[in-house]
Amino acid sequence: MNSILSLSIIAILSITLSGCEIVGGIFKAGVWTGLILVAVVLGLIIFLFSRGGRKD
Repeated sequence: MNSILSLSIIAILSITLSGCEIVGGIFKAGVWTGLILVAVVLGLIIFLFSRGGRKD
C-alpha cells in the first residue's frame, strides 16, 4: 500500500513539473518574440520619421 502511494505521488509530481517546464518554455519564447517585435516596430517608426523629415 505504501509503495502504491509513493509511486502515485512520484507520477503526479513528474507530470506537474514537466507541465511547468513546458509553460516556462512558452513564456520564454513569448518574451523573446515580444522583444524582437518591439525592436522591429521601433526601428520602422524611426525609419519612417527620418524619411519624412527630409525635404528633397
